[in-house]
Amino acid sequence: MTLEIIPVTDDAGAIAPAAAKWLPKAEVVHRQLRERLPSGYEAYRATLRRVFANGGRFTLAVEGEAVKGVALWRIVENTCEGRGFFVDDLVVDAACRSQGVGKALILWLENLARNHQCDALTLTSGVQRSDAHRFYFREGFTIPSFCFRKKLT
Repeated sequence: MTLEIIPVTDDAGAIAPAAAKWLPKAEVVHRQLRERLPSGYEAYRATLRRVFANGGRFTLAVEGEAVKGVALWRIVENTCEGRGFFVDDLVVDAACRSQGVGKALILWLENLARNHQCDALTLTSGVQRSDAHRFYFREGFTIPSFCFRKKLT
């Protein structure tokens, strides 16, 4: 079978009717990265709808009837990088890693970012994710700065 990249949301953040069937399968993969997502499919879907309403967009890597990878992204503009393409979440199903799924998603996202006249494709990755970091370095990413966070709750 062939890997297919499927946009789930349109430019306005609406879920494409034909793509809605993939959300339950995407949830399983997405949770491999984001364990803090609320429990249950309805809560997951409600969270995604809020994220989409605030500019988030969703893309999947699918093969046959299986979701192999998930990308949650947005276009942002700031004084630091100009017009940027920020990837909130990029996760490949653990059983499918090192099979080209992540590379296919990154290439698709890069092309989309270029089509939207973005100056950079940016993402953050937890310090514990050393395998992911090796992948990002192979794909041409660099570390231009530190990310600082202060928890408020």
